[in-house]
Amino acid sequence: MIDIESLPYRPCAGVMLLNIRRQVFVGQRLDSTLEAWQMPQGGIDDGEDARAAAIREIGEETGIAPDHVEIVARAPHELRYDLPEELVGKLWKGRWRGQRQTWFLARFTGADADIDIRTEHPEFRAWKWADPADLPAMIVPFKKKLYEDVLKAFDGLY
Repeated sequence: MIDIESLPYRPCAGVMLLNIRRQVFVGQRLDSTLEAWQMPQGGIDDGEDARAAAIREIGEETGIAPDHVEIVARAPHELRYDLPEELVGKLWKGRWRGQRQTWFLARFTGADADIDIRTEHPEFRAWKWADPADLPAMIVPFKKKLYEDVLKAFDGLY
């Protein structure tokens, strides 16, 4: 049996990417059958800073080139979530209990045609623009508070 309390949190970066209409990019994961939608996010590599990881993850997940992303703000502190007990040990080879994430607010300066989720290692099966207020209801339930915290961190900026 895994001692969940002894496991660390996986370091990650996340991005609340806004279009000109102040809608947020969200995608549906390929590895899930849930109707959940999420913002781009992923692990920070060893020696990589959070901002570089955020830009890299946007490209890897959405096909958006870095010159179409303008970072507006960084959340004042890391945000965390815990995996549900039934997922600990199944995800990330059992190394993490959840994630500690550095979040960025960014503007998308390109056009929808600059988005292509059919990347080298695709993560999303679909994407769309969503109203920020709808984000907590769109994500998997165990990340709902995280998304509420992201909205609070950038309140007044989107």
